[in-house]
This record gives sequence, structure tokens and C-alpha cells, in this order.
Amino acid sequence: MTGEGAGPADVRESGLTTAPGSSPRERGAATSEFLALLKRRERGRLKVYIGSSAGTGKTYRMLQEAHALRKRGVDIVVGFVETHGREETAALIGDLEVIARRSIPYRGVTLEEMDLAAVIARHPQVVVVDELAHTNVPTAGHRKRWEDVMSLLDEGISVISAVNVQHLESLNDVIQRTLGVTVRETVPDWVVGSADQVVNLDISAEDLRQRLMEGKIYAPEKVQAALSNFFTPENLTTLRELALREVASSVERVREGLAAKETGAPSVAPAVERILVAMSSDPGPTAELLRKASRIAGRLNSDWYCVYVQTPDESPDRIDAALQRKLVENIQLAQSMGAEVVTLQDADVASALTRFAAQKGVTLVLVGRSHRTWLKRLRQGSVVDRLLKASSGLDVLVVASDGEAAS
Repeated sequence: MTGEGAGPADVRESGLTTAPGSSPRERGAATSEFLALLKRRERGRLKVYIGSSAGTGKTYRMLQEAHALRKRGVDIVVGFVETHGREETAALIGDLEVIARRSIPYRGVTLEEMDLAAVIARHPQVVVVDELAHTNVPTAGHRKRWEDVMSLLDEGISVISAVNVQHLESLNDVIQRTLGVTVRETVPDWVVGSADQVVNLDISAEDLRQRLMEGKIYAPEKVQAALSNFFTPENLTTLRELALREVASSVERVREGLAAKETGAPSVAPAVERILVAMSSDPGPTAELLRKASRIAGRLNSDWYCVYVQTPDESPDRIDAALQRKLVENIQLAQSMGAEVVTLQDADVASALTRFAAQKGVTLVLVGRSHRTWLKRLRQGSVVDRLLKASSGLDVLVVASDGEAAS
């Protein structure tokens, strides 16, 4: 669900450079600050518009900003914008330069993706790339559009993009639990966290539902189903709160950095400097554990590690093949979310984790709650209990989840 609403909306814009309100003067100030950012370093700058759902007007605002930047002499092009058939959005593209899409045959059909190579060859100062969470055609090159964006930034091309809050990877479990919706297209939190500007387009649930009924978000035949399912007042209110919270965290991190630079004082170290996730050999609940760690690390702007301690009983020639595949999947998930993944070999899991934490300055360890029987814990011992006893100056957070595997 990465589509955008078309046309101007009665929204309140809040972000790193904007206060509530959406007047032309405020939008101009936001554009001026982004323009100043473009001149500060060789690597491209990233600006992300984030909203509670489709229909908040992110695509429309990106195109408005594109015109404003061009008027100020910035070489800007459209790399990919999805209008979803909305006339107002399509009209706003106007005379902006649009890089032709790449047509890719796949399973008997021809699909269109952003032509990354063509954008790099054109090498504008700024490119508009919509739908950050989009999954590319398997044969396109990069698997995800956010990876295309990272390549553009590495080439020194700045990017203006957009994402809906439900597509943040660490919120996947929260969205599933509170909204009953499984979001399959996600963006690692570190991608949004690395943005130079994050702007939230805030619109009330009532106004968003009204825009939906007016046909400004989905086609008429899809409106009633959307109103009854995803676009309920409760769901939209929850998503709105999540979006505001996400931007508030980004604002706070940037303000702390700016304050330190202005005063010349070193930035204040966060209460928790580094975080460690203890990955179980039975990785059923590990994805949820990783998402929680990602959220905590993002709020604290801290490094985090995902550590798997391989015991002799879990050597590659003894571990179940299906379990090994799932373990690899979770390692890849941790890497995509910005964790440094480490595999240690030791017969004593707790001791290995404690030594690693001391070496890396880790102050918080996240582990899953053990669901083993009392008799098994008595015979084999509990990793959690041994961590609590062995740790010195190390906080241990035991995370419970439905269907949690033994720790």
C-alpha cells in the first residue's frame, strides 16, 4: 500500500525544518533549507516525506517542491512518480524533466521500473523517487527501491522520496497486531533515520476518509472496501500517531547534533550506548526481537549488534536444515535493519555474550523469554538467568512474544 493521494490537502506539515502549517512561506523555508543542504557535501542528500497512509499528499508535495527547486536554479528531474491515475498529480508534473522508465519483461508481462542507470548517466543535482518501499522486479538489479536510492546518494545525486509509516520494518509486528494488516513491502528504519530531512504530512482521520470518499485516493469501486477495512477511524488514528512519533524521534536526534555543533561541546552520549540482540538457534520469534531492538536503537541513535552463539550441538553438520535456513533469513533481516551481525562459537552462550558485550561497550542485551519446561531449565540451565548473574553493568531486557522460542 504505497500509493499516494493527489492534489492539495488540508494538512499540517511537521519535520526537521517545518513547523505545523502548510503555508507557501513555510514550504518555501523548507525548500530553502534543503537547497542549503545540497551544497554542503559531495554525497547526495536525502529528504523523506512520511505520512500515516496513502492519500496524505506526499507525491503532490514532492512535485511542488521539485518546481520550487527548479525555479531556484536546481537541476532536478523526476526519476519515478506513480500518479495512480490521479489527474491533479499527473498535471502537477507539468514540464518537469522525466527520466523514461525501464521496461522489464517478467513472467509473460512487461513491468516498468525506475531506470537507475539512466538517472545516474543524466546525473542531476536532485531526483524525485516516489514509493521508497517498492519492491522491484526480480531482474531489475536491486531488490528494493530504497537500494536504488542509496546508489543515487553514493553517486552524489540528492533524492526526495516518500514512504508511509506502516512500511517501516520495525513497525511490522505493531501494524500486524494493532491493525490486523500484514505489510509485505518494508523499508529498514536506518534508511529513514539517515535522511537529512524528514517531513511528516499530517492529516486527520476524518479528512483522510473524506478524501477517500471524494475519489482522491482510490478508484470509486475500491472506496467502500477501503473505508470498511484499512481506512477505519481507529486504524488511521493509530497510523497518524506512529507517523508523528517517528518524525519527533528524527527531529530530536538532529536537534541534539545541531546543538552540540553550535556550542562546540561534545554531543551527550545516550543513556544506552550500544545494544545487543541475542539470537536464538530456534529463530521463530527473532524477527520481532530484531524489530524491537531496531526501534530502541533508532530512538537512542545508537549502534546495535545481533549475536548468534553457535554451540557444539548447533554446528552446521548437526543443526536441522530448515532451522538453518530460517536462521540465515533472520541474519539477513538483521543486516537489512542496520545491525552488525556476529557469529561466535562457544559451549557457554551466556559467557560468550557477556564477553562480547564487555569488548564492544554494550550496555543493553535483548533476549527472548524462555519457554522451556522447568525441568529442562533445571538440567540445562537458563541463558537468561546466567546472563543476569554474570553481567556487571549490563542491563538485560527479556522480551516476550506469542509463540516465543526457548532462550
